Amino acid sequence: MTQDQLKQAVAQAALDHILPKLESRSVIGVGTGSTANFFIDALARHKMDFDGAVASSEATAERLKKHGIPVYELNGVNELEFYVDGADESNARLELIKGGGAALTREKIVAAVARTFICIADQSKLVERLGAFPLPVEVIPMARSHVARELVKLGGDPVYREGVKTDNGNVILDVHNLMIGHAPELEAQINNIVGVVTNGLFAARPADLLLLGTSEGVKTLTR
Repeated sequence: MTQDQLKQAVAQAALDHILPKLESRSVIGVGTGSTANFFIDALARHKMDFDGAVASSEATAERLKKHGIPVYELNGVNELEFYVDGADESNARLELIKGGGAALTREKIVAAVARTFICIADQSKLVERLGAFPLPVEVIPMARSHVARELVKLGGDPVYREGVKTDNGNVILDVHNLMIGHAPELEAQINNIVGVVTNGLFAARPADLLLLGTSEGVKTLTR
């Protein structure tokens, strides 16, 4: 199977998981990226079965609207039963690295609100140890150099992502060569650096369910 076919398979598996639980008033949190896009396209075929969605990025909101799915601001929603999104890496504890698409802050906020966080990914994203994928850190622009120096002290090699501005108007530092052992601790350490908005470790709030596309079919991992 091609990578796109694997992504399509896990997107459909996520839809199959949530459809029986949806009600007419349900609002779904939807992530950002190529795998999430496959989920949006599949979800559109059932848009009459739920109320609408909360998007983790402007790009996702636009795609949902093009399908005729109502998009709500998170502040106006009482609860999210599900949040469905991809990942750049996952370990066996369903701790993730996210942010390759620069939407990490809004993704983390939506994930925090959702009752169930479903991660959909192809088999290449499951790793023994997080960190081969550079860890994105969203930073207030004026603090970029200060944050970079602090990240070096933590053992990382931060690289400014040229030409990228987040939906929040901030910049991204991609941190290479981090040895990520205890992910929740490192997540907290980086978030405590003045000028950091958040970082792409989803360890304090990991996924609840990982649907992994493999050549043998979709595998389900839980915490």
